[in-house]
Amino acid sequence: MFELITLPYAPEALEPVISSKTLALHHGKHLQTYVNNLNGLIAGTPYENMPLEEIVVKAEGGIFNNAGQILNHNMYFQQFKAPSEGNVPTGRLAAAIDAQFGSFEAFKKEFSAKGAGLFGSGWVWLAADKDGKLCITQEGNAGNPLTKGLKPILTFDVWEHAYYVDYENRRPAYIEALWSIIDWKVVGERY
Repeated sequence: MFELITLPYAPEALEPVISSKTLALHHGKHLQTYVNNLNGLIAGTPYENMPLEEIVVKAEGGIFNNAGQILNHNMYFQQFKAPSEGNVPTGRLAAAIDAQFGSFEAFKKEFSAKGAGLFGSGWVWLAADKDGKLCITQEGNAGNPLTKGLKPILTFDVWEHAYYVDYENRRPAYIEALWSIIDWKVVGERY
């Protein structure tokens, strides 16, 4: 049985970027529903004892959708910390971003544009192939780069439920604000 993850920060820690109200709804209600749904769908099936990542790679339909949303949200919520100025990656990940995109600012601009430009609901990801080469992917609905053989590293949730309470229909403003709360240590460890 899967359980709702415990957030590694207080409910108000991400304000003003993500309000405690949005966090309560997004994590406490929305993600909890995916957890409940997946547990109901996998009971008595071969998926019942699989790790979440394996379910995402192998499943289809409702099982995939709920498992994908749990994995995506877990990665999303676990990559944040209190807002800070000058928040940038360091180390090996910073070097890979510079090599692949020319600079962190160029990467940030492309990633933000792909997040803002994704039609409908979904996720924008920074992912790496088996050789560590980085790419940015747009994934609709519950999509995750794992299904393409890539390693997911960083994600922004661009479903309206992620930002509408705080930003209304201003998805680009939400995306821009998220950069100040990324915990680059966590993201670097994923790389």
